[in-house]
Amino acid sequence: IDSYELTQPESLTVRPDATLTINCKVSYSVTGYSTGWIRQPAGKALEWIGYIWSDGDLYYKDSLKSKFSITRDTS
Repeated sequence: IDSYELTQPESLTVRPDATLTINCKVSYSVTGYSTGWIRQPAGKALEWIGYIWSDGDLYYKDSLKSKFSITRDTS
């Protein structure tokens, strides 16, 4: 079983009208694995935001498409 490390902020809060960028550092090759993003609004359940597949294709939950943008740096 492989083990990978993901480094991300513990918690972030943003005003409804503000733009927020979240950077997530991973110990694996992003061109070899897909990466999913999940959020948990205060007091609510976990919710999938979307994925960036290993080939770079994107998938977003329909209701969140206009609110999130997932990108990656392959360098």
